[in-house]
Amino acid sequence: MKIDVSKEIFFKTARSGGKGGQNVNKVETMAEGYFHIGQSALLTDEQKARLTDKLSQKINAEGYLKARSQEHRSQLDNKTAVIQKMEDWIEGALRKEKKRIASKPGRASREKRIEAKKKLGQTKEGRKKIRLPEH
Repeated sequence: MKIDVSKEIFFKTARSGGKGGQNVNKVETMAEGYFHIGQSALLTDEQKARLTDKLSQKINAEGYLKARSQEHRSQLDNKTAVIQKMEDWIEGALRKEKKRIASKPGRASREKRIEAKKKLGQTKEGRKKIRLPEH
C-alpha cells in the first residue's frame, strides 16, 4: 500500500558536510524532511497509531517523522531521496506480518536429532573410567 506523503512533508536545507570542495561550501544541498503523523490527512487513526508505535525511534518530541539525505550533489535529488525514505518507512510499518503457523518436525529431522543424541551419549560413555570385572 503506497501512500504519497510528498504533499505533507516540509523541508529544511543546509550545507552538506564531507567532500565536494566549493560546491559543499556554498550550496545548501542537504535536505531534511519533516512529516507530522498526527496531523496527516492521508492516514486513518489506526494507521497513525501503528506508525507512532513502529517508528517511535524516528519521531521527535513534536511528533514529526524526520528523515535526512545528503548523499547527492543536488538539493532536488536529496529531497527526492528523503521522500523515498519516508515512504519506505511508512510502507514497512503499515505492512501486516503474517502469523507464524507452528509445524511439527519432520521424520528426517527427528531421526537426525536421535542420531545426534546417540553420538553424544557414546562420547560421554567413552569418558568413563574402565573397570575391570571382579571374579
